[in-house]
Amino acid sequence: MKNKLIVLFGLAAFSGLYAQDNKTEKDSLQNNELSEVTIVGSRSKNRVKTDVPVPVDVFNISEITKGAPQTSVTQILNYVAPSFTSNPTSTADGTDHVDPAQLRGLGPDQVLILVNGKRRHTSALVNINGSPGRGSVGTDLNAIPSYAIERIEVLRDGAAAQYGSDAIAGVINIVLKKNAKYVSGDIQYGANLSSGSNNFEGGSDGQSLQVDLNYGTSLGKAGSYLNFTGSAVTRQATSRAGIRNNAIFNAYNAVENRAAQNGVQVNSLFTNINTTPNSAQIISTLQQYAPQVSYFTPAQQTAIASASTIAQIQTALNFDVTNNELNYRGQQRSDYNMSVGQSELAAGQLYYNAKYPLTALTSLYSFGGVSYRNGKSYAFNRLPNGSGTFTQVYSNGFLPEIESDILDASAAVGVTTQLFGFDTDISSNLGTNSFKYGVNNTINATLGTASPTSFDAGKVSFLQSTTNLDFTKKLDVLEGLNVAFGGEFRYENYQIKAGEQASYGLYDVNGNFVPGTLPTTSPLIVTDFFGNKRGAGAQGFSGFQPADAKEKDRKSVAAYVDLELNPTENWLLNGAARFENYSDFGNTVIFKLASLLKLNDFINWRVSGQTGFRAPSLQQKYFEASSTQFINGSPYQVGYFTNDSDAAKSIGVENLKPEKSKSISTGFTFKIPDANITIATDAYFTRIDDRIVLTGQYSRPTDAQIGGATSPEQAEALTLFQEAFDLKGVERASFWTNGINSETKGVDVVISQKYDVIRDFTIRNDFAISYNETKRVGDLNVPQSILDAGGEPFKYSFFPESSRVYLEEAIPKLKANLTTTFNIKKLDIYLRNSYFGKVTDPGATDVNLDGFSSVYEHPEYSAKIVTDLSFGYQISEKFRVTLGVNNIGDVYPDRNNPSTPAFTNTTPTLSPAPSADLTNANQFAYSRAVSQFGLNGRFGFARLSFKF
Repeated sequence: MKNKLIVLFGLAAFSGLYAQDNKTEKDSLQNNELSEVTIVGSRSKNRVKTDVPVPVDVFNISEITKGAPQTSVTQILNYVAPSFTSNPTSTADGTDHVDPAQLRGLGPDQVLILVNGKRRHTSALVNINGSPGRGSVGTDLNAIPSYAIERIEVLRDGAAAQYGSDAIAGVINIVLKKNAKYVSGDIQYGANLSSGSNNFEGGSDGQSLQVDLNYGTSLGKAGSYLNFTGSAVTRQATSRAGIRNNAIFNAYNAVENRAAQNGVQVNSLFTNINTTPNSAQIISTLQQYAPQVSYFTPAQQTAIASASTIAQIQTALNFDVTNNELNYRGQQRSDYNMSVGQSELAAGQLYYNAKYPLTALTSLYSFGGVSYRNGKSYAFNRLPNGSGTFTQVYSNGFLPEIESDILDASAAVGVTTQLFGFDTDISSNLGTNSFKYGVNNTINATLGTASPTSFDAGKVSFLQSTTNLDFTKKLDVLEGLNVAFGGEFRYENYQIKAGEQASYGLYDVNGNFVPGTLPTTSPLIVTDFFGNKRGAGAQGFSGFQPADAKEKDRKSVAAYVDLELNPTENWLLNGAARFENYSDFGNTVIFKLASLLKLNDFINWRVSGQTGFRAPSLQQKYFEASSTQFINGSPYQVGYFTNDSDAAKSIGVENLKPEKSKSISTGFTFKIPDANITIATDAYFTRIDDRIVLTGQYSRPTDAQIGGATSPEQAEALTLFQEAFDLKGVERASFWTNGINSETKGVDVVISQKYDVIRDFTIRNDFAISYNETKRVGDLNVPQSILDAGGEPFKYSFFPESSRVYLEEAIPKLKANLTTTFNIKKLDIYLRNSYFGKVTDPGATDVNLDGFSSVYEHPEYSAKIVTDLSFGYQISEKFRVTLGVNNIGDVYPDRNNPSTPAFTNTTPTLSPAPSADLTNANQFAYSRAVSQFGLNGRFGFARLSFKF
């Protein structure tokens, strides 16, 4: 790793050694220097980012995407902004289609997203699966087509006092295009040309086609514009699964298959094998067709033929026949591979940005758009020998498809004018995001042959309406005083709509719907042949239940003041204060102080300190669902308690309150005009108290556990737990809580240099490196009633080891990139090396090789360097062609260790025992829990650009 860092730093130093005098271009946006104009970090108009007392990066998207292969907003930022991390996920339900985005190592919901300086609504999706950002709610950046964006401003500093809730880590402001003079477009085709394509068979997969079109026109008045962007994308899935190496068929599967070939369905002879009245018929039928399985040994045939009870025939048929049965059916193990990789996607997006001056002082503006995406991802295979598979319908098992229909829409309208001598901005912004879930190629196994194979699993949606009134004025005080103040009113609404009954329902042996769960000894439980209870609901993704359905809303009002004073020409002071009142938890007041001192013409020193907050999202407060999950091969009803539910309150969980933060940041900016080099360095520290987390899973206490309590207090606490689980009708559950405190510290360095070699030959180097570390500090904020119920094991499950790893080690602490662009007349060469530091998997493994896999031992995946290279040629004034490769070296993350056991969110004693393999029988060749840069390997693309 040290050698790789030396190479990166050496390349950056090399670019500076050969720098020559250059005239600074007037188009600062085009050359992407530190002097670019910015609108975040300061409410004073026309400040450049070197004059802002906080670190701001400005990325010209059209310049970046001329050579870069990435086209989605999250992946563009993931490769150009080291302080930004976005991790693609696989087999994580809806999270497969919304990449969690993090800034400075903090959560996806601790960075505020703005569009044209106005607050953007968040996603309706809450990340509940195993991925970085678990338990959080982010903003769907990919709902905005990158081709509609002029630039992205990344404020890497706490800014809640200036912009409100969520801005603990910083602010990302997306500025839409304004051109009113031409039509432009891109057509790009690409595919993964990788050794890992098609489950490591090679060739190509993941083919994608993207068409972008932008049109700008004037509205007939100076300063007016109307800009439209349309984007359409189709993307095929990739798969990087290994060849399955576990058992697929048992002997019963073989016999029932031979019977089915003769028109006899053994599964139709029983619903609960433990209480079936026709045991003799089942036994005789199996004995009749067992001899047709030619590979059974004489001893096996004898055991089957001599069975006289259900228990005996179960024992006789409970052995693995996978290899023989695959040969009989003309199949291979790879036919049962999962689909592990990027999801399939089809998307259409339309965005606009408009402004019309009404008078010399008053202008009307509006912007917004709509995005529709249809995504298809996959769950875990249901194999023929599993209780989740009803083999009478799916004799070879099945792979459930989770279909997501994502609709995102927004519109803002506003007026800028002057009132009482103040520049005034009045605006209203409405945004909504919804996820509709469908599950295909699946079954509700408790319904058997009466089950549909496709389900409407329900829908989640989020709406946000924001109204702002902002005043700004420059006053002639000392060297200048900028006064800004204003207010905000925000309304938020969150809805969960139930799916169809069969998508979530548990049915008994008579086909009747059962609310809640059945006792483990109930004769009404539907079982498989071996007596295992069958899982309820649509396999792969159970639908939302009527008890989950809800509509919740809240309102908030805010007022702020932001003062920016230049006591001298070389000294800037900034102070901001903000008051917010929420209808669901009350008031908060936060502050920010910042300063910039120009030490000389080339060096600035900046420092800031602030308090901040993040209001708990409605999704975290009110998300509620229960579904069947298979844990160690057995189905369990697993749910999520809403924070204010009777179930949560009965076990002592308090209502969610805001996260509170304190942070400081300091750094320097340097200019070396003779070498045309700019450097920015910043160090920071952030403390967050009452951080909101999703707990690990708690199990429903049994009557035996309550009876064995060591004290009356423990018995009472366990009883409350049991009643809470019964109230929700689940066997395991998690909930959100202000569970931990954390500290984050880090440093960012950004270096830019441009060198004119000769006329029409320019070299530009951009180097950036970011290191940050997040740690949980102090004790857990565990309610006393939970400690009373289970002591240390219950405390452990409150914030288990897997959650700690996701918080502290699941994203790279160190990221760096060096981008070099060669402009030679009509030819552009784009070369980028991106360094992704090591990460840790939350799975438990035997790190010290002592033969014991401790929950405190985890596999580490080493750092990697990914290289992108492209060549662009300007064919004519109107046409340009680009050919390139992302990950030209076909670099993959480290392989999973196939001998490591999986981790479960239970107790330090790991009861029930975990399975023995993080790879899930060689299906996850690479970790499904963490991802530095994805697992698709080399991607080649061709792009045709035009402009008229």
